Amino acid sequence: MMTQIKTPFGRHSTAAEVVKGIDLSGKRAIVTGGASGIGIETARALALTGADVTLAVRNVDAGKQTAADITTTTGNGNIHVAPLDLADPASIATFIAAWDKPLHILVNNAGIMALPEQHTPEGWEMQFATNHLGHFALALGLHDTLAADGAARIISVSSSSHLISPIVFDDIHFAFRPYDPWLAYGQSKTANILFAVGATKRWFRDGITANALMPGAIATNLQRHVGGIQTPPEQQKTPEQGAATSVLLATFPLLKGLGGRYFEDCNEAAIVPQRTEDYSGVAPYALAPDNVDRLWDESLRLLGQ
Repeated sequence: MMTQIKTPFGRHSTAAEVVKGIDLSGKRAIVTGGASGIGIETARALALTGADVTLAVRNVDAGKQTAADITTTTGNGNIHVAPLDLADPASIATFIAAWDKPLHILVNNAGIMALPEQHTPEGWEMQFATNHLGHFALALGLHDTLAADGAARIISVSSSSHLISPIVFDDIHFAFRPYDPWLAYGQSKTANILFAVGATKRWFRDGITANALMPGAIATNLQRHVGGIQTPPEQQKTPEQGAATSVLLATFPLLKGLGGRYFEDCNEAAIVPQRTEDYSGVAPYALAPDNVDRLWDESLRLLGQ
């Protein structure tokens, strides 16, 4: 049994507090969805370390505004913007083809939540396609640039909503069961955790580790399909607090060479035997080796690889 990782930080820590004193000058980071929600504060904190940060975004205009704001607030002029639509394999391929430098940090942050039933032209359920498959394809395509560093980190932004549903492998895309936006979201967030375990298992010898996290309840555009955030105010976090766990996984020296784990409130979460009232902890099915391998193989199959 692995020892549960504890850090000096907690649920009220901010991203800026986590990176204080950390110097990543000369390192390159990509943050998907870096122009909205916690993506902005994740990118800003990485900029504070001196890293070269690329915002991979659907809305390039919003990305440029965010990049300018980050440069103004951090003094870091190495903030770039590149178009990326995670639901469009061609967009992902174009992004990968244009990236020709060593990559040190990949933050798979972008996501959609609980939207009405939609499918991609390939027939993939939209939340699974965007939240998991798009990021899977991106990481796969950037593997060699990540391996070039020798100590690269992938950060997979999951959610406590993974506790709502395992991946229903026999019907991932709701071809047979009635569509439920929360079950679809839940299994896509389970996939984010399984990916982190799988990537670490397969790419550890290449110097690549991956961890997953629950950022917390933060009022952002993510909740637009559910009428806004439903979490009681005293349980909510600011975007700066919500970005803290992502930034911890990207930068904290203690985590060098450690992967395949799930964090919440800046610390590794406990494995829980059933869904808890406060949705804390990580489900065993999100870490199970058989599920890890089955998802990896299915993802490769869907992507035609």
